[in-house]
Amino acid sequence: MHDRARDILAEERCVNLRWKGLYIDPTNDYAIQQGDERIFWCTKTQLNLGPDGKIVDAYECSPGRSCYEAL
Repeated sequence: MHDRARDILAEERCVNLRWKGLYIDPTNDYAIQQGDERIFWCTKTQLNLGPDGKIVDAYECSPGRSCYEAL
């Protein structure tokens, strides 16, 4: 079985990005298996929106954003 949690953690990420999969067993979580983006949040805002007002997720939180801080 493909381990999506391992893939996401291996990619370049913002230090402020948090993901539900860091705190649970993602192989047993239906929302993660379905790709539910509401499971991401920013530690700066504590919301699914970053300080720049844009959505927070594994793909959008990248070096091109003004609030991005590399791990």
